[in-house]
Amino acid sequence: MKIVSDGIKDILINEITSLVFGRNLFIGFEPPNPDNCVTIYDTGGAGLDLAYDRSERYYRATFQVRVRNNSYVKGLELANTIMETLHGRGHEEWGDSIYELIQCTSGPAFIGRDEHDRMIFVINFEVQRR
Repeated sequence: MKIVSDGIKDILINEITSLVFGRNLFIGFEPPNPDNCVTIYDTGGAGLDLAYDRSERYYRATFQVRVRNNSYVKGLELANTIMETLHGRGHEEWGDSIYELIQCTSGPAFIGRDEHDRMIFVINFEVQRR
């Protein structure tokens, strides 16, 4: 099973056409450029869910989406678009996983400016997949 961030990346590039993987959308590492970008981080999650048939393992992972932008307004708008795109999705197959539920757990939250005065927003999610 692929890491969660890889499946989330696929959803985002499919739904938000301004995001291009490797250009302004990244996984696990936020490069110094471009100024305006989105990075997805795998943040762990709960253990395997045993409430279902043991032959179908349900994984409860968490991930964070970080939006960096020169503009507070545009950064927050993109963060809200990402939240609305992902929150509440379910029963969808992406790659080798079925995403039963994607739920926003917090955000978008402005966490400050980086050393180059770019705005940083984060959104946290939980996902149930098999």
